Amino acid sequence: MSGHAAMVNGEAVAKERVDALLRAVPPRDRETRPEALARAERQRRRWATQVVVTDELARRACADRGLRPPAEASPAQVLAVAETDVADLGSIVAAALAHSPAARVLLARLEREQDIPEAAVRDYYERNRDRFLTPEALRRGTDPFGAAAGADFLPYEDARAAIVRELRRAAGRRAFFDWLDQARAGVVYAHGHEHPGDPSHPDHEHRH
Repeated sequence: MSGHAAMVNGEAVAKERVDALLRAVPPRDRETRPEALARAERQRRRWATQVVVTDELARRACADRGLRPPAEASPAQVLAVAETDVADLGSIVAAALAHSPAARVLLARLEREQDIPEAAVRDYYERNRDRFLTPEALRRGTDPFGAAAGADFLPYEDARAAIVRELRRAAGRRAFFDWLDQARAGVVYAHGHEHPGDPSHPDHEHRH
């Protein structure tokens, strides 16, 4: 196996960075059969490579944008990834955001860049009325889609700021995924470090 895990636009990403992440993160699968254990370890290395490459791509994107994230990634932080983040983002991106200060800084910038139209905020409020019942209406068990009155709902002006934050967060995540898809186009993986879902290797499985 080569001394690099991947090439990013012609520059090597050292295999040691992947090894450091693997040392910090225990195996997810508790396989006992030798062949299953070997397959799980190969896939774990590929997964870790994706996390490290995302960190490298984010560092470069931050440099291009004049952003200054902390220099060191945090392999152990991957252990603290919330299950909700894995469900929302996929395991690779969730782990990359936990591992990589650069990825977090880039995501935060992308979120701030999102313009949320007033019409989208109002539409969200109108379509999700059940989320804006007043505490008193909740205590009474008011049906937001039944006999609820106007006074049973938080006024739009009171709910607006939280809606904007939620929509901006979602838009920022979509922008991050779009950026990552484009940035990965310049990546060439070494043998044994391909994407876990790459059908060109026999271990492939589709996990994000």
